[in-house]
Amino acid sequence: MKLIGRNGTGERPAASSSTDTDTGVRTTGRSATGTRPVRTAGGIDVTGYGPEALVHLTADRVAAAGRDLLESGDDETDDSFETALAAREQAALEARHRGSADAGDPAAASQLGALLLRRGDLADAEPYLRAAAAAGLRAAANNLGVLLHQQGRRTEAAQWWRQAAVAGSAPAAHALGLQLRDQGEEEAAEYWLHYAAEQGHPLGAYALGDLMEHRRDVRAERWFKAAADSGHREGAYRLARMREAAGDKDTAETWYRTAAARSHARAALRLGVLLEARGDLDEAARWYRQSAQNGEARAACALGFLLRDAGDLAAAAEWWQEAAEAGDGTAANALGALHAGRGENTVAERWYRAALDAGDHNGAFNLGLLCAGAGRETQAEQWYRRAAYAGHREACNALAVVLLQRGDESGAEPWFSKAAEAGSVDGAFNLGVLHAGRGETRQAQEWYARAAAEGHGEAALQLAVVQEQRGNLTGALDRYRQSADGGSPEGAFRLASLLDRRGDADAEAEHWYAVAADAGHRRAQVRMGVRAAERGALEIAESWYRRAAEGGSRSAAFNLGLLLARQDSEAEAMLWYTRAADAGHGRAALRLALLALRRGEAVQAENWCRRAMEQGPAEVAERAGRLLGALNAELSA
Repeated sequence: MKLIGRNGTGERPAASSSTDTDTGVRTTGRSATGTRPVRTAGGIDVTGYGPEALVHLTADRVAAAGRDLLESGDDETDDSFETALAAREQAALEARHRGSADAGDPAAASQLGALLLRRGDLADAEPYLRAAAAAGLRAAANNLGVLLHQQGRRTEAAQWWRQAAVAGSAPAAHALGLQLRDQGEEEAAEYWLHYAAEQGHPLGAYALGDLMEHRRDVRAERWFKAAADSGHREGAYRLARMREAAGDKDTAETWYRTAAARSHARAALRLGVLLEARGDLDEAARWYRQSAQNGEARAACALGFLLRDAGDLAAAAEWWQEAAEAGDGTAANALGALHAGRGENTVAERWYRAALDAGDHNGAFNLGLLCAGAGRETQAEQWYRRAAYAGHREACNALAVVLLQRGDESGAEPWFSKAAEAGSVDGAFNLGVLHAGRGETRQAQEWYARAAAEGHGEAALQLAVVQEQRGNLTGALDRYRQSADGGSPEGAFRLASLLDRRGDADAEAEHWYAVAADAGHRRAQVRMGVRAAERGALEIAESWYRRAAEGGSRSAAFNLGLLLARQDSEAEAMLWYTRAADAGHGRAALRLALLALRRGEAVQAENWCRRAMEQGPAEVAERAGRLLGALNAELSA
């Protein structure tokens, strides 16, 4: 049975991640991505010398490293030398900042405090940041807030962030807004996040969008876009999700691509889903693969299904296993089904249990199917019941079937109802069968109609039969077509038969006979044989008769005997007549009586006559009776 049933990391920043290197000196520009602007201090460009790039080496160690490089004689890469040189320059810069800060320079104290903060030297950084913040430098006030927040001193951190934000610091406004939001002060949070966002701070724009989306404010989209335009990949992803939910898949795809190109795993997954839906399977596979390689288990699972559909089961199993081992229940179920299909039930059961452990109740349902297939009915019922109580609609239906087969109709009905109400098409159909068995026609028709509306072929067939019985042939044809389209061989056969009787749609009738015959419908196969014989295509007729006869059709066996007899294959014809007669075909018994009489086997002819009289129909019984009377008269004479 087909399995039922499919996270990248977000970029929501912590308040402690917002540092500000604004020293209060001249700003020469803001970067396009919303990172810190290039700034100068005392005529020296300090961009790139921030704490995030600092290697904590003493001047002596840097000098020693340089000597080693110069004296070794090895052709090491220029990168090694450049790294050491950069470290030496950073150490020298730190020493200059420390000297100036110790001499009372607030700007130097702010720069030094930022360096130390980024390096994690909180105790050393705090006095320098306090001195600079007390001197009115907003960057120092912001960074002091960051330091205090990291130490858990949230109230004091907020005070310094507020001071920096009032002085115009966008990072401080962002950090303050996040803290207020976490405290439940959403109105104040929105004010400061809006302040940060309006200054072009991408994290502020994203956080503002997040807050607004939580409140179902349509303005959220504007701020996600502002963040995305500044390079914020989570903002691009959230914007794409909003556009997809609004039905604008083209714009959603654009933003998914933007985020996915920045290695956003969930964006790559959603992009793959959109591409797969429109048939771009190769590109979908590429994005699924990227997403999976970035840790998104659902993408690995989806890639497995694509590979399976392409016929590469070995590769599919590898991706499913990777996803399953990462906790994806759908992938574990797929692996279980793969092994179950190979008859490897022990391995299948292990993966189904893994799916269940991952919280996927399809695992319990599939364990029930596995046990039922192995004849372990008690265990099957237990697994069905476990999944059913968890709300698995097909398990509800399966449990109801088990109870009904056991004669517990009162116990089965609530589970059929629960399955049907949850959207199980089979559950709705079975509920219709249950009502029909009680003679509750109206209720049965309602449930059949509900199942038919979801494409259940057998439910549509039941509705069609009623329409035909009422003489509504137009309605019957519509329902038979619905049944045939829903995969019901009987529906296809009845549709063809009705069209055949009308006589104005021979080509369509032939089509539906063929559909039913290819699905193994015996009467349709016989009808295909008859139609082929009528147009002289005897080889095709024989082929259809053989398929039906070997499947147990007595009419096909008789017709095959007739065809073979006409082709002078009487010995084989006798075999098929006998098979048909043994299955209760009166005409075959009468034909065997005539053949026996022709061979002079009067006793055999008499026996076959008696069987023909018993099996009928009336015309055959009458002819067999006359022949038997003649035989008796001849024998008496």
